[in-house]
Amino acid sequence: MALMSDQNSAPQIKEREEIVRVSNVGKSFGAHRVLEGVNLSVCSGEVLAIIGPSGSGKSTLLRCLNQLEPQTQGSVTLAGITIDAAKPATKKQLNDLRRAAGMVFQSFNLFPHLSVLQNISLPQQRVLGRSKVEADERSKALLERVGLATKADYYPVRCSGGQQQRIAIARALALDPKIMLFDEPTSALDPELGLEVLGVMKELAHGGMTMIVVTHEMHFAETVSNRVMIMADGKVLEEGPSASVMRDPQTERAKKFLQAVKNR
Repeated sequence: MALMSDQNSAPQIKEREEIVRVSNVGKSFGAHRVLEGVNLSVCSGEVLAIIGPSGSGKSTLLRCLNQLEPQTQGSVTLAGITIDAAKPATKKQLNDLRRAAGMVFQSFNLFPHLSVLQNISLPQQRVLGRSKVEADERSKALLERVGLATKADYYPVRCSGGQQQRIAIARALALDPKIMLFDEPTSALDPELGLEVLGVMKELAHGGMTMIVVTHEMHFAETVSNRVMIMADGKVLEEGPSASVMRDPQTERAKKFLQAVKNR
C-alpha cells in the first residue's frame, strides 16, 4: 500500500475556501438536549479532529452536517448548500449536500451479496450516472490507492475488518466528495487493523482532502489534523491548532478529559 510516511506535521492549506460553516446549531431528542450552540468553520484542505468523552455530541454533530439528523436549531452550510432549522430542506438540497459529503461510519455497511468492486461501482452508477465501465475504472483506481487492488473480486466476508473499512473509504471517495466525514472509523477494529485505516486517512489528509474526523485516536488528532475541537455535554469546550489544544488545554473540563485518555 503506497502511503505517506508518518509525518509529525499536518497538511499545509494552500487555499482558504470555506467548505463547512455551522452556526449556533442545537439538536434535541424530545426533552434531551444533545447539542447546544455549536459553531465551527472548516476550509478546503483542512483536517479537523473532534474529540471528547462519550455522549458529548460528537457523532450527532457529524450526522447533522450531512442531515442524517436534522438540527433543531441553527444552520449548516456545506459546499455552498445551507440548511436552516427554521426552514424545511428540499429534496434537491439534501441530495446535493449528501453528494458533497462522503461519510464513513464505525460499521462498514458494505453489501454482503456484492463483490468489493460492485460495492464501490454501484453507487457511482446510481448517484453520478456513470457507466459500468467508467465506474469500474474509478473503483479499481481507488482500490489501488487504499492498497486493496487484489481484492476487487472478493466478497466483503472474505476481507478483514480493516480491509472492509478501507473499502468503505474507497466507496465514499468514488462519489468525488468535497469533504470526508469520519465517525470513529477505527473504534470497531483492533489496534493493528486500525493502523491500516489510519494510514489511508493520513494519505488522504496529506493529499489535500478536506476532512472532519470524530476520533479517539489522540496521536492522529495531534499530528495529522490542523485543528482539534474538544466537546463535552453538547458544547464546544475548546478549539484551535492541534498541538496547542492537545498539549496545553485551557479549560478544566478539557484538562480532565485529556489527562484521562493519556493515563489509560
